[in-house]
Amino acid sequence: MASKRRAAERRRRSKETLERPQYGWIWKPLLVVLVIALVVTLGLGVWWSRTPALEPVSDDAVAASDTAPGMAVVGGLSGLVGTLLDKPGGYLRNDLAPPGVWLDNMPAWELGVLGQARWMSQSLPTIAGSDAAALDAARTALEGDADDWFYPSTERRLEQARAALDGYRQTLGGGQAAFAADGQGIAAWLNGVSRGLDDMGRRLSASVGSPEALAGLDLDTEGLPTETPWYRLDNVFFEARGQAWALHRLLVAMHRDQAERIEAAGLTMRWEALLAELELSQRRLWSPVILNGSGFGLFANHSLVMAHHVLRARDLSRELAEGVATQFDALEVPAADDDARQESGAETVAEENETAREVAAEPEASEGGVKAPRDAANGDGDVTAEEVGGEEAVAE
Repeated sequence: MASKRRAAERRRRSKETLERPQYGWIWKPLLVVLVIALVVTLGLGVWWSRTPALEPVSDDAVAASDTAPGMAVVGGLSGLVGTLLDKPGGYLRNDLAPPGVWLDNMPAWELGVLGQARWMSQSLPTIAGSDAAALDAARTALEGDADDWFYPSTERRLEQARAALDGYRQTLGGGQAAFAADGQGIAAWLNGVSRGLDDMGRRLSASVGSPEALAGLDLDTEGLPTETPWYRLDNVFFEARGQAWALHRLLVAMHRDQAERIEAAGLTMRWEALLAELELSQRRLWSPVILNGSGFGLFANHSLVMAHHVLRARDLSRELAEGVATQFDALEVPAADDDARQESGAETVAEENETAREVAAEPEASEGGVKAPRDAANGDGDVTAEEVGGEEAVAE
């Protein structure tokens, strides 16, 4: 009987096992897949968060700038847009899926680059000396919302801006369009750059709540914004790095287009000093997080260090804007004016000789009597070449 009961119990357990299988083993492969996905996502996040290094404008832009003015500047702006699209991960600011949605440093950096690209696109028509349709299309495309993910997305508008700029470069290279070579608009662009850097310096300086800590910065502490929350310090910091990176690229391109005029105006040293200051703001960040220390404490304050470089770049931009506004205008006199001045000098000599002959022929006339008819004729007391010739004919 006992053996029959044991056999029946075994059959019953086997039947229950077949009818109600155990699935406890499934969590193991699911856990492995989850860990692998997390590791891949974290690796991609670290890779995508690496900001591009400072590099000069591409070689094709440099070669083209030797043949057509303006191609280096347009190529530099197109390169900024291309970097936002082609860097690892592409444009991340409007991402809705991991790891892009988890990142904040790179999206803030992209916003800084986009800010400089927008200002250059607004200044390009004045610098180029013409309001070309391609430049207007690029400006309109870049002024869209930086967070758009629905059609038309930010990536699509960036592609449109790059296509418009590349098309304009081709027209410059082919001679269908001309880029102004007089340097007009550069001073206004630099003034706008300095205003943007001043605002960025204020935002960086708001990382500390004590105005005494800002005594070493050339900053109006009364106009500072409210103290930046600790969880947004890295966003402001990387936005400033993005602006400085993009501005360095644009300044290098602008110098290639205006090298002769900048050197003739004596602004080369200041231009190089501004580039050096921006390069210092791009030094490697060894800390995994943005620290907010104070004074000579144990931890650094990365925001204040960046504010120092940004405000120094602001001052140099202002000096360059003033120098460009004054020196470039002084260089506007073309070489042909020398001949005109020589001709004017010859006419002046002829006028003086004619005046001397008239005074000798009419000794009773006073100096005012001689001058009066000339003032009535010309309005300014000068005698033209035609009048000299007419008077000589009458004398004959």
